[in-house]
Amino acid sequence: MPRVQQICCIGAGYVGGPTCAVIALKCPHIRVTIVDLNQARIDAWNSPDFKLPIYEPGLEDVVRQARGRNLFFSTDVDKGIRDADLIFVSVNTPTKKSGVGAGFAADLNYVELATRRIAATATSSKIVVEKSTVPCRTAESMRTILDANSKPNARFDILSNPEFLAEGTAIDDLFAPDRVLIGSLQTHEGKEACAALSEVYQNWVPKERILTVGLWSSELSKLAANAMLAQRISSVNALSAICEATGANIAEVAHSIGQDSRIGPKFLRASVGFGGSCFQKDILNLVYLSESLNLKEVAEYWKQVVTMNEYQKRRFSKRVVDTLFNTITGKRIAVLGFAFKADTGDTRESAAITLIRDFQQERALVNIYDPQVESNQIWADLNEASPDVPLETIQRQVSICSSALEACRNAEAVVIATEWAEFKTIDWQAVYAGMNKPAFVFDGRLLVDADKLRSIGFKVTVIGRGERL
Repeated sequence: MPRVQQICCIGAGYVGGPTCAVIALKCPHIRVTIVDLNQARIDAWNSPDFKLPIYEPGLEDVVRQARGRNLFFSTDVDKGIRDADLIFVSVNTPTKKSGVGAGFAADLNYVELATRRIAATATSSKIVVEKSTVPCRTAESMRTILDANSKPNARFDILSNPEFLAEGTAIDDLFAPDRVLIGSLQTHEGKEACAALSEVYQNWVPKERILTVGLWSSELSKLAANAMLAQRISSVNALSAICEATGANIAEVAHSIGQDSRIGPKFLRASVGFGGSCFQKDILNLVYLSESLNLKEVAEYWKQVVTMNEYQKRRFSKRVVDTLFNTITGKRIAVLGFAFKADTGDTRESAAITLIRDFQQERALVNIYDPQVESNQIWADLNEASPDVPLETIQRQVSICSSALEACRNAEAVVIATEWAEFKTIDWQAVYAGMNKPAFVFDGRLLVDADKLRSIGFKVTVIGRGERL
């Protein structure tokens, strides 16, 4: 079995950066180089003050311990490929915006470019590992490209090693994973490559948590896991609508059903909707796969998970308008939180983007505060969400604030869009004093003590909680 001494990771984003930083920390005998063509991103990973390009609790400490020892960040992609025994392909696979499969299929352009770069550059045999989330049987395409373009003395074994990280807890997830999944062809060479990667993980992961399966099972398992998790969120959000109509409390309902050991309590927290880079993208990928296999009913089933998520966001923004006397034109709305969830700076598919776009269309004035998301990211996301509206027009309607208190000043309503812990401890008395009256709070994350806020004087609306007694 070949022993892995040098690893190259192509892609220094949310998956490749943290994953390979932890591998370097846990495997000091292995040299790990993370490469990316984005010079600014690599400069941030190498910054003297450790102002890293992504925010993830615990990540800075990992990078501080390993960088310069056996962890390196570089734009020299070709050298990284040439020197490595094992190459992680961890590039972006967004949903296609045009062409065949637009709106559903994964865009594998970056995966193909990385694969062709490996074939053109490698002068010795390599283990190539899919780390990006990809459609089932992508490895087959990668192998075809590698075999057709490889040099005479270079052969490639392809593995699937999907990540199951949750942003906000990614470092803890990497330190103590529920499982590490490695898929390989069931050939002698495939199993040898699988064993080599397994040996890397065994430096800190118990062997019984490393699952080795077939290549296609591994690729599908990643899509299936995210689809099942998103399904739970959409299920509890669907129930939250019933709760609001009947006077039931979704927190009580979720707690009750979560006590059933067959169901369990995780991913049963109602909210304004799920976001992030994975859930929607992977479900749409699964829908497209099902349709391409002529499994129409299967495709319709999974599509409904996304439909329910979009409905939940629309329903929440409409509730804000309805409660504010059926119009928010010219009214100031404070939106607390812009990241798709707490403890990350990631805004991809964030529910806040949809809410703010809806408020803009109703001609409201919007103040935004988020403790981690940079202003330029907020403007870019809002611009993309309303491509027909000039950025200057958006900036006349929307303001970015440096604190929650500033965002709430002179506002008619506060909308909690992200469950940042600091929003629990805001001086709500001071917020109330600075707002126009009546002052409304819309809790889209089941975060605040509604009764306490009502005692201050707020009119409080909580997602999944009806007004009937």
